[in-house]
Amino acid sequence: MAIEEDLDSWKISSTKTMISYGFGYIFVNWLLSYGLANVYYFYQVEMGLNVIYVGIAYAIFAVWNMVNDPLLGYFTDKPMKWTKKWGLRAPWVYITTIPVLLFFWLIWLPPVGGSVIVIVLWFIIFTCLHDTFFSIYNDHVYGGFTNQFPSEYERRRAFAIATILMFIVLTFMSIMSSVLIVYGNPASFVMWATFMVILLAIFSIIIFPGVRESEELKQMFLTAYEKADETSFFNNLKIALKTKNFRVSLAGYTITLTATTLFGGSLIYMFRYVYGIPFTMTAIPALFGVVASLCMIPFWSNYARKHGFKKTYATAYIIHGFCFLPFLFTFDIITHTIFYIIYNMVYIGEVTMLMPVASDTYDEVSSNVGRRVDASLVGIRTFFFRVALLIQAIVFTVVFLLTGFNAAAETQSPSAQLGIRINGALIPAILMITMGFIFRKYYTLEGEEKMALVMKLKDLGLYR
Repeated sequence: MAIEEDLDSWKISSTKTMISYGFGYIFVNWLLSYGLANVYYFYQVEMGLNVIYVGIAYAIFAVWNMVNDPLLGYFTDKPMKWTKKWGLRAPWVYITTIPVLLFFWLIWLPPVGGSVIVIVLWFIIFTCLHDTFFSIYNDHVYGGFTNQFPSEYERRRAFAIATILMFIVLTFMSIMSSVLIVYGNPASFVMWATFMVILLAIFSIIIFPGVRESEELKQMFLTAYEKADETSFFNNLKIALKTKNFRVSLAGYTITLTATTLFGGSLIYMFRYVYGIPFTMTAIPALFGVVASLCMIPFWSNYARKHGFKKTYATAYIIHGFCFLPFLFTFDIITHTIFYIIYNMVYIGEVTMLMPVASDTYDEVSSNVGRRVDASLVGIRTFFFRVALLIQAIVFTVVFLLTGFNAAAETQSPSAQLGIRINGALIPAILMITMGFIFRKYYTLEGEEKMALVMKLKDLGLYR
């Protein structure tokens, strides 16, 4: 259930700050969910690498992602010389923006005609460099949300605004992707990457004011670190994983990201080899999907206000799982669009609760540690989220081999087409439905338990 709050006791963050911060989520979520969605296809089909080589390279990249996130989060989640003047999190966002964009662009520029080893190494080196800087950026954008928006009201409102912005802008970016990317033309992927890097650079200018920390926040960080003993990475990890609600939330989003990564990575295969239509046609479901999503935001926001974060998240989560199943049977752009509209009407409810639920669990873990460790927690979460990339590498490689997918062929056998559907629909559905019921049963941070947490944070000086 939702909790009652006295909002007169602190200054509520402005709508302008919430909008600016929302562009941070556009930056992060495009790179996280869309930016590399077609990289497996690009290196397998466009660059002609054997599926085994692509699977190995992708797995190495995924493992590196898993390892670097928690460590980078921990090492940057403490005051530096610049903290008193510039803040704890904002400087890391400023510093990492250019390397994130540069290395992303280079991923799509492997040497044409290079040997297999050269292309594989190019894939591994630049995806890993990109993710190293992206991990720091991501840790401090997500970690900063908890501190910038401490109340349930602010978290619900700020992430609703971020969700609206994400669905509008990411849909535009998705449509532009469908226009720029052409089957059989590797240069079109370079053009697409260049356009997206320019767009994200513009967004960065909008983001910077939103992540800027107030003098009150800077002092809160410094005071908390002076009062509390510094704990090791493994101690923070131990405390976090012993906190049940953090574990459940962690598992929930890991499964969501795994399911949506499999689904998103399968779409280019679905459109080319199952429906037999140009990639530009992805603009149709994307456009209708965003309209459906935006129309449902008031419903889900009102539902969350009445029933709280837990019930809203669990309800949307389980229904979202069932929404994957129709894609086992879609046969053209019309049926795909119809079910994609329904999919987005439900998915938007889950998305609007993502950071509110995560922020509550960050609060709980920080209260157990005695100081804010949000970037460390984002790093730990991202370690598990990256399981999605590893699972995609394994699932795609195994299913493509078992079903006889032929990257050199213009058409695929019925078994290969079925494999594409298994990758993008059946496996995601099973994962989501199962996890949804687990979340509903074991997540408990609501009502009186949540109110007690807020009081504890205030007593510790960890609540703005």
